[in-house]
Amino acid sequence: MAPPSSSSSTDEFGMQTLTLTLIPGLPNDLGALILAFVPYSHQSRLKSICKSWRRFFSSRALISLRQTYVVPPQLLCIFRQDPSISSPYLFDPRNQSWCPLPPMPCNPHVYGLSNFISVSVGPHLYVLGGSLFDTRSFPLDRPSPSSSAYRFDFSTFTWDSLSPMITARGSFACAAAPEWGKIVVAGGGSRHAMFGAAGSRMSSVEMYDIVKDEWVALDGLPRFRAGCVGFFMGTEFWVMGGYGESRTVSGVFPVDEYYKDAVAMELKNGGKWRELGDMWEDGGRRKLGKIVVVEDVYWDASPGIFMLDRSEIFRYDRSCNRWEKETSMPRKASDDGSVGFVGIDGELHLFILVNSSEPAEGRRSRSHNKRSATLLIQIYDPRKRSWRSVMAKPPFHQPIDFRTAVMSTIRL
Repeated sequence: MAPPSSSSSTDEFGMQTLTLTLIPGLPNDLGALILAFVPYSHQSRLKSICKSWRRFFSSRALISLRQTYVVPPQLLCIFRQDPSISSPYLFDPRNQSWCPLPPMPCNPHVYGLSNFISVSVGPHLYVLGGSLFDTRSFPLDRPSPSSSAYRFDFSTFTWDSLSPMITARGSFACAAAPEWGKIVVAGGGSRHAMFGAAGSRMSSVEMYDIVKDEWVALDGLPRFRAGCVGFFMGTEFWVMGGYGESRTVSGVFPVDEYYKDAVAMELKNGGKWRELGDMWEDGGRRKLGKIVVVEDVYWDASPGIFMLDRSEIFRYDRSCNRWEKETSMPRKASDDGSVGFVGIDGELHLFILVNSSEPAEGRRSRSHNKRSATLLIQIYDPRKRSWRSVMAKPPFHQPIDFRTAVMSTIRL
């Protein structure tokens, strides 16, 4: 066999031809295709095998190959807290493996970022907005909304700063339309996770063009709305739930007035909002629970919309604008609020932090219990209407608070 040529060229995958053999006895294009089927969570460990593998698993061509020839599973990115001071983690549910990501670029004047949104488009992860504290503002303990936008490129494993949003916002509705190269954000305010109420509300809506790196203002929401959820239903952008005006109890304690309705905007027909009305009757529930949109649940390939309300899961029926009970969690959490709820590969995943040992006395024992905490993942298949569960060992030194943690999925 002739030694590999030292000259460089570009192969059919758009990758500079390697000067070292990937798999002995095979052409490099075939070797690259075989290695592209290695799960993303295992690739970092294989870089140490040889120089050619390190170069290949660090190349941009790898992501392109996987998107062209492989149907990659969805991975879960978990932001436990401010991503500029705490590294987010990528979790592979199939292989039960974790991969730390580098922290987001840090601004020395701001801290405590929360209530931001993370969405993915292709091999990129976007972190938008949020609320934070700014050392340049007064008073120091008053949170401010953020307009910043960052993108993490898995091809280069680096963060990039993008054009900021037109309006700073946190706790807002957001959804991506990868086929259009757009991201839409709506509503929001300045509320911080540290505070139970208060903060500003807004109705502004804007759309981000991924190719042009620019934001364009759209028709605003019919009324102020923060703490809401957004998703695409075909060509319509939907916004559900959230809160608007607040009232005070005894003239002192602010209490949110939660919405029971939803609104939708047809982006291809002038971008005007239509109101869908209340989704439940008075006394049905106080507010909307955690929402997850699962693609291709029905035979007509329309997405299924599910809500976690305490230990019960409801499915949204578009025909009657109502929530119907779907199922109940097999194992309830001790704290109903601290349950992670996300859709991965067409299934609902519910994350509950549990301890593998009984509480013991003393500081040393309590510290040990924290380290021995595990994640119980209860998985529901809406097509088969069946449950299964697995246990995972998180790499974190501190427990995850799913009431404030931000989670998003990405295919790699």
